[in-house]
Amino acid sequence: MRAVWYDRTGPAREVLQLGEQPKPQAGQGQVLIAVKASGVNPSDVGMRGGASGAPMAYPRIIPHSDGAGVVEAVGPGVSPAWVGRRVWFYNGQRNGRAFGAAADYIELDVDLIRALPDEVSFAQGATLGIPCMTAHRALFLAGPVQGRTVLVTGGAGAVGHYAVQLAKWAGATVIATVSNADKAERARAGGADHTIDYRREDVAAKVRDLTGGQGVHHVVEVDFGGNAAATLASVSLNGSVAYYATKGSREPAIPAGVLMGLNLSIHGVYLPVSPHEARRRAQADITAWIGTGQAVLSVAGTYPLEDCAAAHEAVEAGTKVGTVVVEP
Repeated sequence: MRAVWYDRTGPAREVLQLGEQPKPQAGQGQVLIAVKASGVNPSDVGMRGGASGAPMAYPRIIPHSDGAGVVEAVGPGVSPAWVGRRVWFYNGQRNGRAFGAAADYIELDVDLIRALPDEVSFAQGATLGIPCMTAHRALFLAGPVQGRTVLVTGGAGAVGHYAVQLAKWAGATVIATVSNADKAERARAGGADHTIDYRREDVAAKVRDLTGGQGVHHVVEVDFGGNAAATLASVSLNGSVAYYATKGSREPAIPAGVLMGLNLSIHGVYLPVSPHEARRRAQADITAWIGTGQAVLSVAGTYPLEDCAAAHEAVEAGTKVGTVVVEP
């Protein structure tokens, strides 16, 4: 089969190779998927670039964790009813797996796949996976959001935009922070009831104004370290914060007394080690949600497998809106 891989980290055009690799086979509890599209996440790009400075986890890596395709075969213990079905998947690479979705085929545990509705394209299906499942976990880990007010910071980003949509689907009032008018429009298109330009407005003051001084019940946070002061000033008594990144500061100063006085709960979110039942619920909810036909699944651009390096560079540029997709 055709695949893209790297044996060392570095710039995309220097280390990514295109060639032939052995076609995988479906083992016990697995399916073999003919990949139609794979999503390029910042984590895929960071690992290929060697951003962490750590040694490569495997001698050879086929990148990309997320994707969509058609089940071609099943292994022992898997229902043959899966054969021929369109599916979306996550965790194709990382967390015990070296060979991901930047290839013609991938074999995966059946637990990592879910049915892809016919009305959702393969490219759109490839935008789900890690971003959408991270959004789901960060949104629901503290409990139901129906009838509650949720603040989503970075509401136009890959994870944030899904958090906005899922929160609205679940019956919440949604406030989203954004950095400009175009991103405000994107957040509103996803269902945000209110947007706050964090570069021009006092986020905490605006949240208090929008909530009658009460604050929000829950926050889905894109940068806990960078936004800690504003975020903690925006949460109501007995509220909660779930953060999935903290680039602004890895070790922020947190006012423990304030957290205790408000009885706040703070949760870090890292999808691969989230409880199995939580990930299964995320898969089920996401599949039901995209089946409504109301989901905005944003493809930032599509690239052929031969131009995988350009896809990685598009992610690195930091200007994409949605998910960059590679189509074998």
